[in-house]
Amino acid sequence: MTTSLSDTVGYIAAFLTTGAYIPQAWMSWKNKHAEGVSLGMYVIMVSGIVLWLAYGILLQAWPIIIANIITLMLAMFILAMKLIYK
Repeated sequence: MTTSLSDTVGYIAAFLTTGAYIPQAWMSWKNKHAEGVSLGMYVIMVSGIVLWLAYGILLQAWPIIIANIITLMLAMFILAMKLIYK
């Protein structure tokens, strides 16, 4: 399988932007709260991630699909922690 430069850039960007959610998810899990996390921001963010995922699927762009599946799981986890531990 040959990976193009655009796919490589996409995978690196996906890794970095998706990885940015990990510290927040870890802190929310460890402290059992999502203090300082805006509920409105995460509702909007999750909605945007769903649309990016749909866009990736329509384009059959694997870097976008993979990144947004993982990002969606992390963002939904943080959103759930916010709702559970108000």
